[in-house]
Amino acid sequence: MPCTVVVGAQWGDEGKGKIVDALSAESDFVARYQGGPNAGHSVIHRGRTLVLHLVPSGILQPMTRNLIGNGVVIDVPKLREEVGNLEGMGLEVRSRIGVSRAAHVILPYHRAAEAAAEQGPGAIGTTGRGIGFAYRDKAARVGIRVGDLFEAARFEVAADRNLARLRHEFPEAESLHSMSGASLRRELAEAIRWLEPLATDVSLELHDALAANRRLLLEGAQGTLLDLDHGTYPYVTSSPASAAGAPLGVGLGPRAVDRVIGVTKAYTTRVGNGPFPTEMPPEEAARLREAGEEYGATTGRPRRCGWLDLPALRYAARVNGLDALVVTKLDVLDQFEEIRVAEGYERAGRRLAGFPADAADLESCRPLWRSFPGWRSPTGHIRSWRELPRPARAYLEWVEGASGVRIDRVSVGAEREAEIDRTAD
Repeated sequence: MPCTVVVGAQWGDEGKGKIVDALSAESDFVARYQGGPNAGHSVIHRGRTLVLHLVPSGILQPMTRNLIGNGVVIDVPKLREEVGNLEGMGLEVRSRIGVSRAAHVILPYHRAAEAAAEQGPGAIGTTGRGIGFAYRDKAARVGIRVGDLFEAARFEVAADRNLARLRHEFPEAESLHSMSGASLRRELAEAIRWLEPLATDVSLELHDALAANRRLLLEGAQGTLLDLDHGTYPYVTSSPASAAGAPLGVGLGPRAVDRVIGVTKAYTTRVGNGPFPTEMPPEEAARLREAGEEYGATTGRPRRCGWLDLPALRYAARVNGLDALVVTKLDVLDQFEEIRVAEGYERAGRRLAGFPADAADLESCRPLWRSFPGWRSPTGHIRSWRELPRPARAYLEWVEGASGVRIDRVSVGAEREAEIDRTAD
């Protein structure tokens, strides 16, 4: 597996961090290809849960080189704080991490503008970290990249130009009026000095690694259904979260990727606004939320909870070209008497052939349910496919057949070792 992509097959929060951490034991390089500090990849290190926001999830494996690609937007002080926290736990980070000079940066004016834009009925439900507005500047060709931070005059001119535009667009955002290119440069000066030794050409590093037959793992931040093009637009993130965005976000050609692994929960969650056909009634959702500790790793927001959505999973398999699935959090369903799955949708009295690309159409869909008996026994200790309770195995085998993608791994707990590796059976 010279170059593998790990992608979320739902609306994010599928447990990609744990899977990347496990797979990175067999990788030489781990690279993030999209998103920003709104990601919250939880991994367990020495019995302690770490939440990684910008640092790739391979950082806990001591021999990996971890890179942040050009497709990521970076809040430099937040990255510095995250690295400092990891090093405070005894991990060696700075000698093993690199940041693309072509990655765009999130600045205080992005957060101020996003906060103003999220007021009112048009709110998307963002994390408020300025990520969408940093990507907006990138698309408008007025963004500031990591390489620009090291040229003070260039930075100040670009920042002043952007501030003038944002003050006109968001006059109610009072903090914008106290900012200037010079003041921002002074505010960030120490973080910029810290970042400069980490800046690198990620594309060249990975190209050379492939030429030397090194093993690469490309990690996304959000899930497929939040992809800017293929997600439930406009309730999406601002970057390509699907597997096609992986080579783009690190500077490799598409033929570099030879394997795509999709990660899905045994049920479904989503954060923020937007359609969610399999969302549970409040009481049932609360039960699942507590069992699965379904609160945002970055924001602490309670996640919306629902049953597994097969049309969405089949769609993710198609959009990403999935070679294999990893199912996480199977153990969360251990005590449910009945397991439900949406095996299709109905709208206006007609069964739909697939997953609607239009959010308004999806909002009007009614799930067509299929029920499975619960297994009502713990699975957290199980390490073999054959040892799973028969109803759990039947449920997974049905999901595998209905999605058209083989399930290679099943996660039954947060710990690294709480996993069934079916390829080893």
